[in-house]
Amino acid sequence: MRLAILAITALLATTSYALGGGGAPVPEKPEGVPPSGRPTAVLDQADCERIWRNSKDTLSGHIVNFEMVDKSGDGKVSESEFKMGCDKGWVQKHASLPSNSGGGQTPRDPTQ
Repeated sequence: MRLAILAITALLATTSYALGGGGAPVPEKPEGVPPSGRPTAVLDQADCERIWRNSKDTLSGHIVNFEMVDKSGDGKVSESEFKMGCDKGWVQKHASLPSNSGGGQTPRDPTQ
């Protein structure tokens, strides 16, 4: 009797798992960073400095969640706010592409 109950339970468990499907579909455009502003890999000091110096015009493309980095709420990121964002993983090494480029949030060359 126990064996029959065990066999039926196993059959029900495996059947529901098999009929559950493969999960969510694969998105058409991969995203390079989490869209909800979750932290990415923490940049080292040299990368953070390089991005701050060389990317003034495209700085927002490097920031995962602008509101979390802009602690003062003035709509501008100061150097100290940017460095704090680097330390917390809110700044990514490669800038995201603009949404109208067809690339989602994937950097042009993510292997750099």
